[in-house]
Amino acid sequence: MKIMKQDDKIKRIKELKELIEKYNYHYYVLNESLISDYEYDLLLKELEKLENELNIEDKESPTQKVGSDLSNKFAPVEHKYPMLSLQNTYGYDEILDFDVKVKKGLGLQNNEDVEYVCEHKFDGLSISLIYIDGKLTRAVTRGDGKIGEDVTENVLTIKGIPHNISSENIRNFEVRGEIYINFKDFNKLNEERINSGLPQFANPRNFVSGTIKTLDVNVVKQRPIRISPYYLITDEKELKYHYDNLLLLKELNFPVNENIKLCKNINEVIEYCQYWEDKKNQLPYPIDGVVIKVNNLEFQKKLGSIHKFPKWAVAFKYKPDQAITKLVSVSWQVGRTGAITPVANLEPVELSGSTISRATLHNYDFIKSLTIKIGDEVVIEKGGEVIPKIVKVHKSFDDLFSNVIEHPSECPRCGSKLFKPENEVSYYCLNEECPDILLGKLIHFASKNAMDISGLGEANINLFFNLGFIKHIEDIYNLPNLRNKIVNLNRFGEKSFNNLVKSIENSKEKPFYKVLYALGIRYVGEAVAKTLVDNFKNIDNLINATEEQLASINEIGNVISKYVKNYFSNEKNKQRINKLKEIGLKFSIDEEATFKTNKLDNKTFVVTGTLKNFTREGIKNKILENGGKVSESVSRKTDYVLVGEQPGSKYNKALEFGIKIISEEEFIKMVE
Repeated sequence: MKIMKQDDKIKRIKELKELIEKYNYHYYVLNESLISDYEYDLLLKELEKLENELNIEDKESPTQKVGSDLSNKFAPVEHKYPMLSLQNTYGYDEILDFDVKVKKGLGLQNNEDVEYVCEHKFDGLSISLIYIDGKLTRAVTRGDGKIGEDVTENVLTIKGIPHNISSENIRNFEVRGEIYINFKDFNKLNEERINSGLPQFANPRNFVSGTIKTLDVNVVKQRPIRISPYYLITDEKELKYHYDNLLLLKELNFPVNENIKLCKNINEVIEYCQYWEDKKNQLPYPIDGVVIKVNNLEFQKKLGSIHKFPKWAVAFKYKPDQAITKLVSVSWQVGRTGAITPVANLEPVELSGSTISRATLHNYDFIKSLTIKIGDEVVIEKGGEVIPKIVKVHKSFDDLFSNVIEHPSECPRCGSKLFKPENEVSYYCLNEECPDILLGKLIHFASKNAMDISGLGEANINLFFNLGFIKHIEDIYNLPNLRNKIVNLNRFGEKSFNNLVKSIENSKEKPFYKVLYALGIRYVGEAVAKTLVDNFKNIDNLINATEEQLASINEIGNVISKYVKNYFSNEKNKQRINKLKEIGLKFSIDEEATFKTNKLDNKTFVVTGTLKNFTREGIKNKILENGGKVSESVSRKTDYVLVGEQPGSKYNKALEFGIKIISEEEFIKMVE
């Protein structure tokens, strides 16, 4: 074994710090994992070992700091008690070492038992919920452990979090928990994104973190995220045991996880970890290990913490599920936007309880970074990733059966020449009549979040497309005229056909912003479509808007405005809109139906907090009915901020800008 010289150690410490800081930035800020947790922890332990050998104490070292997810998009909030990280362990011998250290710190003998609480380590985002006088008043991210970010308005949309606590026993307290998403909900969202021609979310953890840190609360509302509380803090009453606190949270209607266990000794802890290592793939939610905590709170206090870790808790991490297989070929898929995406075709292999034969390759730059070839043996990983991914090349071959992967110069579906926009990683097919692009647009148009045409899922769209019944989105509205052809198809009968016709007819009642979203304009999601509709009122105003006018709108900007203008400059798209108008789809806000009075006379309102008499959609409709405008963000152009219970950061911004703040009762008087 080669012994490192001191100069080499100093050089390696510098390299490790730069690497770890890079990985921290990508993980906490950009919500993407460049390496596995296991590989990351090996680097961190190597750095810690070298720092100890050279007796280096650096407060700015990654070994001393909690990884920071501060984004500077939300108001900073100082934690009353630091939100520390957990030290990771990967072997059962390390769990036994943890038990020895705990007993030594408490002055106990090795033959004495310590009670521990074992909890699933959710792969999500940590959050702090502050309750004052029984009301949820603030939600704060971990941040750097000392300073977090105020994401109250987004967190208030999460079902399962009590907004008000009726108990008189405890009124002022803090609950810490992990926000996560179930696999079923995550997979459903990804299916919808595939149908809409959008890239899939890589994994549940990144999805949750990105959701909580989005500036559009409407996006958060539509996403089925959940919370699992894992700690209770209060100065109001004396708390003795962590396990009892979790039971108290359950009594207060917090969704405490059912798989938490009180263990009498460290052997029961190891049994718990072993049990869930075998069963973790059967859980409905993602975990990457087990959190082990000393149950006695007085013991926790006595043990204290060191650097960024408490001494009374540790995380036992399961190593990511991996498998080795052969890369057989690469397929190139065409999305509804024309984006070309590579998919790895693999020799089938068992991984995490399922047979894997395909894996994502992201884009061509990713392929080049792996230096991967057809015929190579590759390591694939699932772990926290729902979508299997290739991690690295296990064994590379240079023989008659190995080939360098080259990006096609022509569309794999229609043969058109591909185009690569400047500053983008993807290549695009620009042929609007490419069958895959047409199919993608049809699937997106009929999807639940767009026109919501039940009975017209991906399978039936493919069937009707291949039979020549539909080609463009306007053809969907001709399907009711094809009764004789459709009722004679497999899986179809009179009842199925009648349901389809009814759903197609109902889609004509969808509001303008849903229709705009359904058109499938690149970068125009539901929130952007709503913003455009709120500002331009009808399709003609939108078509005639200049790129500068579009870009000047808050949350639109230069990139979106360019693609919107390009879409409406295309004559075929304008002809399609005219056909859809004739069919009866809504391309304007109906002024007569919307405006009943002019009592609010073009005044702009921002709504924050929970209302007693209105849903969020109801209050917006009431404002519009009376001639007002609704904005999702506070600016100096805002006239009123309507505040309900537990207002979010918009309330603070209104105070900062000196904007008039009104209650729900004051608003009702304005429109009576």
